[in-house]
Amino acid sequence: MKIIILGAGQVGTSVANNLASEANDITVVDQDPELLSALQDRLDLRTVQGHAAHPDVLMRAGAEDADMILAVTNSDETNMVACQVAYTLFHTPTKIARVRAVGFTNHPRLFAQDALPIDVLISPEQLVTDYIMRLIENPGALQVLDFAGGRVRLVAVKAYYGGPLVGNELRTLYEHMPHVDARVAAIYRQGQAIRPKGSTIIEADDEVFFIAATKNIRAVMSELRKLERPYKRLILAGGGNIGKRLATNLERHYQVKLIECDKIRAQQIAEDLQKTIVLHGDVADENLLLEENIENTDVFCAVTNDDEANILSSMLAKRLGARKVMTLINRAAYVDMVQSGPIDIAISPQQATIGSLLTFVRRGDVVMVHSLRRGAAEAIEAVAHGDRGSSKVVGRAIEEIDLPKGTSIGAIVRGDEVLIAHHDTVILSEDHVILFVVDKQQIPEVERLFQVGITFL
Repeated sequence: MKIIILGAGQVGTSVANNLASEANDITVVDQDPELLSALQDRLDLRTVQGHAAHPDVLMRAGAEDADMILAVTNSDETNMVACQVAYTLFHTPTKIARVRAVGFTNHPRLFAQDALPIDVLISPEQLVTDYIMRLIENPGALQVLDFAGGRVRLVAVKAYYGGPLVGNELRTLYEHMPHVDARVAAIYRQGQAIRPKGSTIIEADDEVFFIAATKNIRAVMSELRKLERPYKRLILAGGGNIGKRLATNLERHYQVKLIECDKIRAQQIAEDLQKTIVLHGDVADENLLLEENIENTDVFCAVTNDDEANILSSMLAKRLGARKVMTLINRAAYVDMVQSGPIDIAISPQQATIGSLLTFVRRGDVVMVHSLRRGAAEAIEAVAHGDRGSSKVVGRAIEEIDLPKGTSIGAIVRGDEVLIAHHDTVILSEDHVILFVVDKQQIPEVERLFQVGITFL
């Protein structure tokens, strides 16, 4: 696939990293020659220096025969105009734009084909907000990912010493819950993937990914670790787009305090929010945190635009007694560094965003992609089409399907019914199949499984 990425910032670079290794023809456009040079030194791709929305720059980037334009510069306006130019002059089939301002996204009619012809709007801030919301709604989870419109969830938890499953074989999970269907999709031990079998013994600190119907998630989590009591008191550090969105969504059901260092911004947020207590101050001010009873806070969530401020304030909050700390971190190197320290959950905006973009790059009928383990693994929701003669999956039991190494089918959604996958489960046409792919290098093989043969009409 020929893809033009407009913008070599954090999102653009993250997308390029993910796509360049998959035999795609990638061209990156940016005005900063140093960013482009650094990309070209590391990845097999082309670069073009220039303004992303200028027709001559897009022409040099190969827009005439591009399959997709991915506009992720730091400017909403540049991204929107670039998609308009790509549509009008080059008839680009797929146009994806990052648009962050609520003033734009609140008016979907702006993005119709007869207005601003953008096929897909990506809002990293909203994706991160949704991601954090799911973590707060599921205490104890490291990741919570939705499939099939929220009917199925993939949840990651860490097994702990003395936990109900630690030291026991995996099959005991299923024996303990005869009326709750769930499946362990993957286990990571000291960073390495382990193929889950019935005889696999769970060890403390294992990262366990399981899949189940959303209504059963809490019951499954109780088998893997002692259930944490629901969160009530939250402190949000940072009143930017993400902080404000979180407060707006959470203040109806939680006691929310928000700390913002800019006085004018703090006043504006205080006027817009209904129940949130807005505090003007430094997120890493020890006295302020103590005054606001940080020791009784269930979640301290740092979402400023400054990685260092997020990390330092989270470490301080944890030391002062916050029950759980979540930290927004843009730099991938920082994520790896803090993940095993005092910070409970490091949140990468790039990883939250990349899945939405990969959905439109994957071949076959793929409706959802979640990037996992900092891009090394993926969870995919694909739709099966055809019949036994034209499809490699339809009409076959799971044990008959030649799945790539390290790939497992976790669940099947058939209409409104959620079926947890077993070896004898037969896949039917139009089933939504949810797969866990431990090794991203196997993605092309998975895509081929869900491509319908030429005999299918």
